[in-house]
Amino acid sequence: MTKVAALSNQPVALFSDLAVHRMGPKLADNILQGNAGPDEFRTAPLWGLGQRIFLLHDGRTTDLGQAIQEHASSGTLQFAPSEANRVIENFEHLGDAAQQDLLNFLRSL
Repeated sequence: MTKVAALSNQPVALFSDLAVHRMGPKLADNILQGNAGPDEFRTAPLWGLGQRIFLLHDGRTTDLGQAIQEHASSGTLQFAPSEANRVIENFEHLGDAAQQDLLNFLRSL
């Protein structure tokens, strides 16, 4: 790996918190990785989202709207509800034009 001095220690607009979040039973894969539990995933940077063909951690969809909806998940006895539920509710309360604007922005990254 080559270091480029001009790019070292520079801020980057990842559009991510890079934190580990509970995604609930719908996305749980029962794989433990580091400190992440079986229903937890590190938030991937949205940078480059518009260039991706397959979405979600397992590539189960190519549709950005469906990927957003796939994050919704009620809790079970084994897993807590998805931390994304409130954000998805906010997205669903947007008008059609505002939803499309948001999808277009995400695809532009």
